[in-house]
Amino acid sequence: MNARTCFVVSDGRRGIENQALGLAEAIARRVPLQLNPIHLPREGAIPVPSDHQPDLWIGCGRAAVRAAETHRKAFPNALMVYVQAPRSQAHVFDLIVAPRHDRISGKTVLSIIGSPNRVTPTLLDKALAEFDAELNRLPGPRAAVLLGGDSRHHHFTDTTCANLLSTVERIRTQAGSMMITTSRRTPQALTDTLQERYGWSDQVWIHAGDGPNPYFAFLAGADWICVSEDSTNMLCEAATTGKPVYRLAVEAKPSKFDRLYAQLQGSGAVRPFLGRLEQWSYAPLHETERAADAVLEIMAARAEM
Repeated sequence: MNARTCFVVSDGRRGIENQALGLAEAIARRVPLQLNPIHLPREGAIPVPSDHQPDLWIGCGRAAVRAAETHRKAFPNALMVYVQAPRSQAHVFDLIVAPRHDRISGKTVLSIIGSPNRVTPTLLDKALAEFDAELNRLPGPRAAVLLGGDSRHHHFTDTTCANLLSTVERIRTQAGSMMITTSRRTPQALTDTLQERYGWSDQVWIHAGDGPNPYFAFLAGADWICVSEDSTNMLCEAATTGKPVYRLAVEAKPSKFDRLYAQLQGSGAVRPFLGRLEQWSYAPLHETERAADAVLEIMAARAEM
């Protein structure tokens, strides 16, 4: 079978692109599919790639929504899939893969827990091999601490940062070692304090953006994964591993994300951190694969027409 072409459309931000790319890669593991990432601006003119026509178009984020109608006219035969809940242009898409906590419905909507992601056993094994020497220097059991930062719904106030620092210390006293990663959204004062407290320790690995990113190695090498609750993508990625996942509290008003936390807890994957590290098992989430199956069903039905 000749490889089909898939445009993966986003504004290029990692958290946005990875959702669309995760779905595209899951489809490509089942059928020959050439992936072409397309980065578009969130404002201004909408460029139309003109080198060839895609068979499949998968978009995520505001830039993809902006481009949807223009690209539908330019690529009339493409199957158009959108990841997340679009605020507009829903009629343009053949399939919308929407987070269940957004509570949208319709004939073209597939609801999943969280969002698609790129985490697979193969990816984790590759990351383990890439960072094998660094991980082997850390005594077990290991706890990964994944920190995000301010968002529209969550706020890393001084109180939140102080509570997170206290939580990290509790984790440190119970785990053999810690692997900490921060994001571009993490308050610099919080990152600096973590470096001051633990940067000297042979039992703590802190990654704050310098050098190769060990994020997937942290997921693979951890016995527990602890995620600040603002980082819904990281919570969902962690839940694909089958390892205990803890949600670290961040100041926020009640929102739709409370429904996501309940869904992840209901799946058995995620618990709020209440001060003790415990072990439990659950069936890893495979929502990305379920979404890929839905896309392939539509593609197969079109081929039979």
